[in-house]
Amino acid sequence: MTEVLRLSAFTTEPAGGNPAGVVLDAAGMTDDEMAKVAADVGYSETAFLTALDGRLRVRYFSPRAEVPFCGHATIAAGVALGERDGPGRYVFETPVGEVPVEVFWRDGLLVAALTSVGTRSRPATEDEAGPALAALRLADAALADDLPVHVAFGGNRHLIVPVASRPVLAALDYDYEALLAQMERFDWTTVHVTWRESPLRWHARDPFPVGGVVEDAATGAAAASFGGYLRALGLVPLPAQVTIIQGEDMGRRSVLTVDLAADDDRSRVSGPAVRL
Repeated sequence: MTEVLRLSAFTTEPAGGNPAGVVLDAAGMTDDEMAKVAADVGYSETAFLTALDGRLRVRYFSPRAEVPFCGHATIAAGVALGERDGPGRYVFETPVGEVPVEVFWRDGLLVAALTSVGTRSRPATEDEAGPALAALRLADAALADDLPVHVAFGGNRHLIVPVASRPVLAALDYDYEALLAQMERFDWTTVHVTWRESPLRWHARDPFPVGGVVEDAATGAAAASFGGYLRALGLVPLPAQVTIIQGEDMGRRSVLTVDLAADDDRSRVSGPAVRL
């Protein structure tokens, strides 16, 4: 019988963070079997690991479909490996490329840090942004007037939508079917709606209808892509460490740390994970 571990990532408390399933030994499992396990677990993603020549092949399934990369499930898998095999450096071979994962102790908790593939970010076209903003029910006045809407990449694509205030973020309410159609059209994994509290501290909410989930409580893949957004627009001096607070409006507060180097276009996304 397949053993599925359940952890919540980017939190120190089981009541916070984003839950993920982790299967540490998925050798021999078929695509259908992985999809069924992910649907039965019901979390936004489950990670399936297979040992491969000193590395780990990792695949990610939401309840609805396979996704090429998932940050919070990577953090959960890293912590699960640390519990079983000890802290150290692990190399995940994912559908988007190689993702190194460091696992270490901090304040009595295991923490995992993933280093994304190279990031990039570009302005969204009107064809991309217009219907998405309509589905999000965000008028021009609700948007940050000094921050553009972008499409950012850090392993998969995310629409980045900066809003004008924390109340706007808290009131987010969107048309599920309309946003799903737009996300499927342009192959976006989440829509990263964000508000800048300060240059190094941001708040975010991430609708995730393409995964069969209304909202993600913590999105490591979006955080990595958002690092590319910050870099492309020169919004922080490099090197920088940025904090993203997510999940508060869902009652599952999550804290994601994003480290950006001056000479590397990858993002390092880190946080603890705890057993459920």
